[in-house]
Amino acid sequence: MHKLYTWVFEPGFFSNAPVHVAALIGGVVAVVSAVVGVFTVMRGQSFGGHALGDVSAAGGSGALLIGLNPLLGFVGLGIVGGGVMDMIGVRRVRGRDLATGIVLGAAIGLSALFLYLDTTSGATTGATQQILFGSIFTIPSGTIPFVAIFSVISLASIAAGWRPLLLSTVSTDIAAARGVPVRLVGLLYMLALAVSVGLSSLAVGAILSTALLIGPAAAALRLTRRVGWALAVACLIGVGATWLGVLLAYDSYYWWSGHQGLPVSFFIVAVVFTTYLLSGLPAARAVAGHRDTASEPEGRGAAWTEEQNLSEPEGRGAAWTEEREARDERRATREGGAFRRPGGERGNRACSRVS
Repeated sequence: MHKLYTWVFEPGFFSNAPVHVAALIGGVVAVVSAVVGVFTVMRGQSFGGHALGDVSAAGGSGALLIGLNPLLGFVGLGIVGGGVMDMIGVRRVRGRDLATGIVLGAAIGLSALFLYLDTTSGATTGATQQILFGSIFTIPSGTIPFVAIFSVISLASIAAGWRPLLLSTVSTDIAAARGVPVRLVGLLYMLALAVSVGLSSLAVGAILSTALLIGPAAAALRLTRRVGWALAVACLIGVGATWLGVLLAYDSYYWWSGHQGLPVSFFIVAVVFTTYLLSGLPAARAVAGHRDTASEPEGRGAAWTEEQNLSEPEGRGAAWTEEREARDERRATREGGAFRRPGGERGNRACSRVS
């Protein structure tokens, strides 16, 4: 057992200060990315997340050029880019793609300029590696408070618009018809997305930030169709991949005689990608489908998600209380109770004819 322990954990791993900072920041960033990523995948805005990664690269390189913490640039310019995308039009697919393309092109141009200036000025060494591919072991402990504040902002934005966000994720038209402030909900989501991408850019780099945002969420939604379960599974996958990546990167220093460690970002993305592939195996899909089916009162969990129930034609999913009432009625019907359809007596007459 001792040999196995020393084989997995190289000497000094648990006492290494940069490892502590990397594990703490990486874990927090993974949770935020997983929560926002689930909604990003369901809303079909993965390309928008990728574009905001390039916007964050421009902000981080610009902040580094003027001597600021790159995280401030990652998040700051990301929020500006998200606001511009929303103003151009992200509700429709065509407008969303147009907005994403415009912002993406401008961000890449700014990134090229700022990284060139960072490299030629000589004031910052390794700027390209740090901005584009991340360097989580070199993050100072003073960055932790900023990470905590931005994480709270991102998660609070999702929590503030939870129910309207679920409904608008299903259909913006239905949400607008029911009085949901779709534009405000979209702005809250874009704020959460921009902050999340900025945080993941700090951990794994701007280019690879989409992997931490989309990978765990996509794998989780393969394994379950229920939003609550998907959030929990995505968080577990993201945190597990980040911590395992930190461990493998630390151990890789001892793999070669030259003591040259491999990048943390590579291991994190590799673990996320492998997890996504494994989630698509027939055995994993079958187990997930069986669990969802067993957890749904009518056995429809694998085909009907919570967010799909929100858009049922009789309006039963406008609020969670209405959905619970409908499920209670269906359960009472199966157990021999009377069936009363809300809003009329048609269901009662149909039930009486069957009996």
